[in-house]
Amino acid sequence: MKVYDEVNSLAQAIKESKEYLEYKEIRKEVFSNIELKGQVEEFEKIRYEEQLLAMQGEQQSEEKMKKLQELYTILVKNEKVKEYFDKEVRFNVMMADVNKTIGEAIKDVIQ
Repeated sequence: MKVYDEVNSLAQAIKESKEYLEYKEIRKEVFSNIELKGQVEEFEKIRYEEQLLAMQGEQQSEEKMKKLQELYTILVKNEKVKEYFDKEVRFNVMMADVNKTIGEAIKDVIQ
């Protein structure tokens, strides 16, 4: 049961982290504006679709990539959305580091 105790501690530490709290707050602020929420969700939907294609080794849609760039350029003109993207990146980097650390610890049995 020690592993479950540790993972619960890690989950709590993540929820108390600066990266999580700041991202959660700015996300709440941006998504409270219906128009911004829709624009960000459209951007994230296209980004996700393109990431899936890339992970599957398929060619990404030039048209969608252009649309993604255009949306991003428009969105980051809004300071709150720019802050949202910046804080999203910081949070995702932290989570990637956590996952990398766990993966390194068990790599001898997953390779």
